[in-house]
Amino acid sequence: MAEYQLSMAEFSERQQLELPTNNKDDPWAATQEEISKRLDLRDLLIFSIDPIGCEDVDDTLSIRELESGDLELGVHIADVSHFVHPDSLTDVEARQRSTTVYLADRRFDMLPSILSADLCSLVSGVDRYAVSVIWHLNPVTYQVKEVWYGRTIIRSAHKMFYEAAQAMHDGKDVRADIPELNDMDAMSVEIRMQRLKWCVDKLMDVARHLKANRVKGGAVQLEGLEVKVELNEEQEIENLIPKQTMEIHETIAECMIFANHWVAKKIVETYPLCSLLRYHPLPRQDHFQQLVESAKAKGFEIDTSTSKSLADSLDICVDDVDVNVNRMLRSLATKAMSNALYFSTGSLPRDQFFHYGLALDCYTHFTSPIRRYADVIVHRLLMAAVEGNNNNLIVNKELQEICEHINNKHRASQHAQKDSQELFQTVFFKDKDAEVDECCTVDAIIESIRSNGFLVFIPRYGMKGAVFLQDKNGLVLDVSEKNNPTWTSGSISRSEFTITVATMTSSTCYALFDHVTVRISVQLSHSHSHNIKYKLVSNKQHEEIQTSQAHKGCSNVQDVVSAVKEMHTDNEDGKDKSTTKQPCNEFSQSNSNMYQLLSNFRLMALQECS
Repeated sequence: MAEYQLSMAEFSERQQLELPTNNKDDPWAATQEEISKRLDLRDLLIFSIDPIGCEDVDDTLSIRELESGDLELGVHIADVSHFVHPDSLTDVEARQRSTTVYLADRRFDMLPSILSADLCSLVSGVDRYAVSVIWHLNPVTYQVKEVWYGRTIIRSAHKMFYEAAQAMHDGKDVRADIPELNDMDAMSVEIRMQRLKWCVDKLMDVARHLKANRVKGGAVQLEGLEVKVELNEEQEIENLIPKQTMEIHETIAECMIFANHWVAKKIVETYPLCSLLRYHPLPRQDHFQQLVESAKAKGFEIDTSTSKSLADSLDICVDDVDVNVNRMLRSLATKAMSNALYFSTGSLPRDQFFHYGLALDCYTHFTSPIRRYADVIVHRLLMAAVEGNNNNLIVNKELQEICEHINNKHRASQHAQKDSQELFQTVFFKDKDAEVDECCTVDAIIESIRSNGFLVFIPRYGMKGAVFLQDKNGLVLDVSEKNNPTWTSGSISRSEFTITVATMTSSTCYALFDHVTVRISVQLSHSHSHNIKYKLVSNKQHEEIQTSQAHKGCSNVQDVVSAVKEMHTDNEDGKDKSTTKQPCNEFSQSNSNMYQLLSNFRLMALQECS
């Protein structure tokens, strides 16, 4: 955090004083004056679907059939702008931070916890202020017939998790996973479950149509395996778990993309020269070279001339034997992309507003104002457009400067997140005996060929690294004898898609996308950071993968909850929300300060030396 100039400080007392309170002595409640200014949706069946343990609920959804036969789809987002006023102390601090930073074991919030984990969190059973986008859709084609934007008051009925929503769609009984049903009688529970299942099923169907329309326009489905660090009660690393993708993830994502797109259309239509949008520029064609060449290794051709041709090409690149081939090619396509950036519409010509990856003519971020300052600005712009109040508009030059600051903070946050994940990966393997511990020997896939070895991707942990076939002394690695790799005299020859190791007694050829077995270990250092090393054990696929037998404690992916990027480490299901606490490990910042953190590192170093 310090390296990337990201804030770890607690929020000041003055910042806390300008915000509402919500405790037993002074509980917060929606005022009648404010309610009268909003569309009251508290009787509508509204619910959230989030990762397990999530407490800062930005978004909720609703869907129903109208008497006219049309569908009404609603996306309801926390009204952060109601509490955070322009140029207030909280606003200045949020602008400086620009984003919530998610590390492997904690997060550092953009907003004080009274907002991020309480008054702005759209948890179930309480009144909350929201900004809503509500569409009337054709019940067959799902085409938009009309759209409404405005401030609302909602009372979410259910706070569901991804796993429960997906299981509900799959026809499983998930009543035990929806705690709001506990106070209902049996008949009411049955009726509510039927309504919820209809809502989830219909949302999924609508999302499929929305995605199909974007794909027709050239949207590229990218790939990026992410890993969650699982900690035990002592905050020790228990496991590294890859993200498990479910259709419900895509459903929620499509609804949020839909809302972001329509809000972008509204604000840029009203304020063409001072709206905050997010654009994704065309990638450079030379950046696709590795993707194109790698696809040739499997006999596939990739057309990168347009986003539509790229998407169609990737859809065809399917290996009937190994599903990882398509995933890795999509990962290479992701690597070739330019970064999406925030900008003020007065700073770019209109034909550059597009989002290449999503195949949309304009796009912004509206759906996560608790953790992104860009969304707070967009909320203000949307409300100004709807209410006709232009008093707090930011002029183009100032807005562009803010966008550049947000882009820098967002980039720093991503670097910190990546470094944190790599640190925890190193800590996870540091105390393990690589020769004995089964978690250290894993299946790997060759991603690219180098002059003295190759780069591998390890699906089990979402890690990438170099495997050397030749050392500094010119010896080559011979794995012809099972479970006994040895360094010996020999030579290496390389072609476009293969690398061959030849010794006096054997010749072993490795090709792109081949599965091999590697052993993960950590090279310790007292003067530099520890490094993860990957040693080739066999030129065959790991036996664990071949037999589909996962070792206990190493391959359990059933409890996957989310990627680190979207992970919330709160474990506060039973917390009394009527009390307000300073940011802490459960909600955001850790209780440990920098001195304590450095002291812990010092003690760890002394233990290693002893």
